Amino acid sequence: MTTFDRRRFLKLAGATGLASMSTSLPWTAWAADAAVMEKAKAQGQAVFYANITAVEPIMKALKQAQGIEGKYTRISSSKFIPTILTEFNAGKLMADVVQAPLPMLQLLKEQGVLIPHQSEALQGYPEWAVQDDSIIQFGIEYVSYIYNTDHLKAEDAPQRYEDLADPKWKDKIVMANPSNHPSTIGWLIGLKEKVFSSEEQWLDFLKGLAANKPMFVASFGPTPAPIESGEKLIAISMPKYIVTKSPAPLAWGPMSGQPLLGSPRAIALTKNAPHPDAARVFLDYWLGNEAMGILANKVGEYVLAPGVHPPVAGIDQAKVEPIRDLSDEELVRWGREFSRIFAVR
Repeated sequence: MTTFDRRRFLKLAGATGLASMSTSLPWTAWAADAAVMEKAKAQGQAVFYANITAVEPIMKALKQAQGIEGKYTRISSSKFIPTILTEFNAGKLMADVVQAPLPMLQLLKEQGVLIPHQSEALQGYPEWAVQDDSIIQFGIEYVSYIYNTDHLKAEDAPQRYEDLADPKWKDKIVMANPSNHPSTIGWLIGLKEKVFSSEEQWLDFLKGLAANKPMFVASFGPTPAPIESGEKLIAISMPKYIVTKSPAPLAWGPMSGQPLLGSPRAIALTKNAPHPDAARVFLDYWLGNEAMGILANKVGEYVLAPGVHPPVAGIDQAKVEPIRDLSDEELVRWGREFSRIFAVR
């Protein structure tokens, strides 16, 4: 989940006339047949706006496999929506394909920026990931907790989320600030809705976790460092760091069968794309096992392509579920509540 003011951008869109644009475009089935490939190769490239890291290996593999260059432009979360809306409103959107957290692409769809796409590469994807005609969910930014096996043995590590509230972990946990980090707020609400059997049990967990006085950092990014150094023993964080921080001896939990939760990652084609056929070939390749395998193996991402898993021990047996998008009002309300529970100053 990413911080951005949807209401502000909707007002911007309305003022610029984007909100009135029709999104009722026909559903079109595309496959990389000879005619499409010929046009795609003539166009030569597909421009990709995204805020995901380490996709250069996919761009290289695309070039080798399809003869099309993927031009990757990374745009920060705070600038993603305004950049695309500004370019689109001016009739100068350079992006053929856009990738972002699901809420951002839902906003772009509302403003008429996206078009439908159906791909044969989606065979075997979960039904919930392909229900939208334009926005395809290809992965989950999964969150749980990780620890350093040099400092904490697996048999001594927490086995369930509830165990994080055990007083023995006081002053031994690091996590992103639950009062203002949207992904952490969403994850905690996800635990309430998908893991705990009652709100009372969930609140008891929160109070116990807060009583353990976690160290707060700005985001997930800084969470591995304190457990790598031994300053802390447990990080509420992302298991993908087991891959990106290798050879650091990191492991993940819970190992009791509870689900791992996270925000969906999504991708889509843009309306009036400068390179429309290359864009479709790009997207079909992106969704296939080869590209998703690169993302899983190189970056540790949890992807939805069937049978593709990151090289993280036991993750192929884990149940990974998407959490719902919280409204701006919910983020503010729960951020304030978590600030009170965790005594964030």
